[in-house]
Amino acid sequence: MDKTWLHEQVLARLAEDLRQAEQAARTAHETATHEENIAENKYDTLGLEAAYLATGQVRRAEAIAQAMAGWRRFRPAAYDADRGIQLGAWVCLVDAAGQQQQLYVGPPGGTMSLTRGDQRVQVISPDAPLGQALLGKVEGDDVSLQLGASRQWFEVLWAA
Repeated sequence: MDKTWLHEQVLARLAEDLRQAEQAARTAHETATHEENIAENKYDTLGLEAAYLATGQVRRAEAIAQAMAGWRRFRPAAYDADRGIQLGAWVCLVDAAGQQQQLYVGPPGGTMSLTRGDQRVQVISPDAPLGQALLGKVEGDDVSLQLGASRQWFEVLWAA
């Protein structure tokens, strides 16, 4: 797996999410404006509810389109051990139980899990708690993350 493949997969998934959100917005709009859904009394709210849903779906589609634009502009720099983990880093962590996980730190809006063969990579943004905790870390560093009342510990095995 490489960064180019990860980038392409994120854009493909965002494009599919955008298509679905736009279709959902169209369907909700059609429901809201259909003549059979005109309110006959103050308790008949199907058309109003569909209008609220359509508005929400349009906002969701706009957010996905913004995320896609950010990912299209994004060009990850080569990993620099002097700067540590930054936007564009591909990282492998190990927890206290010895479980490894791979992460790719990308622009906001692309959080998802990608799989290629038996390799799984979680895409996160630097805005996420784990993304924030990783910034500046290098191979061998410990990373701690407070989640509610519990604290999780990881070690950076490698970064690329």
